[in-house]
Amino acid sequence: MGLINRFTSVVKQKVNTMLDKFEDPREALDYSYEKQLELLVKLRRDIAEVITAKKRLEMQKSKLMDNVYKLEEQAKSALDMNREDLARLALQRKNMNIAQLQDINKQIEDMEKEQIKLEETEKRLSAKVEEFKLKKEVIKAKYSAAKAEVRVKESITGISEEMADVGLSMQRAEEKVEKMKARSEALSEMIDIGVLPDYTSNKDEIEKELEKMSIDASVEAELTKLKARKKKEEKSVEE
Repeated sequence: MGLINRFTSVVKQKVNTMLDKFEDPREALDYSYEKQLELLVKLRRDIAEVITAKKRLEMQKSKLMDNVYKLEEQAKSALDMNREDLARLALQRKNMNIAQLQDINKQIEDMEKEQIKLEETEKRLSAKVEEFKLKKEVIKAKYSAAKAEVRVKESITGISEEMADVGLSMQRAEEKVEKMKARSEALSEMIDIGVLPDYTSNKDEIEKELEKMSIDASVEAELTKLKARKKKEEKSVEE
């Protein structure tokens, strides 16, 4: 076991030496920044999809409101022509549209809440990405300066390039910690983003029956009002 552990330790040292020689922390920082930008673009795309879905619901709401007005006028016309059956049918359809309107209003309200939540998250993430960009450029500049200084001193002192510089290794480790910390913070913001709610209707038989009874009651009440109004108008004409 001691020999295996020693062999593993030697391999790790060799790998670290190769990473020190070939890995450029500036490229790692740029890659991390690009990934954060991709997350930001995806978040903005999600916001656009929510807004588009809300607009579609608002268009459906407008059509239903037009239908409600149209059906009410049809019910009045049908009574004027002594077609109570048609008036009843028109009022029934009107109340069904009103029930749909209530569902759509609830969906639009939920969409607006989701949109606000995503927009707030987008603002926070944008600020963090911009902050990371500024820090990234500062670290890259410092690294370039340090690398040039080390190269000059190695040339003057004759130090071999193969010798590991402890200070530079520490700097690379610190840069990696900062990079991972920035990525962790960006991902933490993305975790706060909720999924879109499911708006599919799954009403059971009891709910359907109760809804039908409510609509029928509304139809009878409106039909009674229309009849009373018509009698009153006919009585006024006779007088």
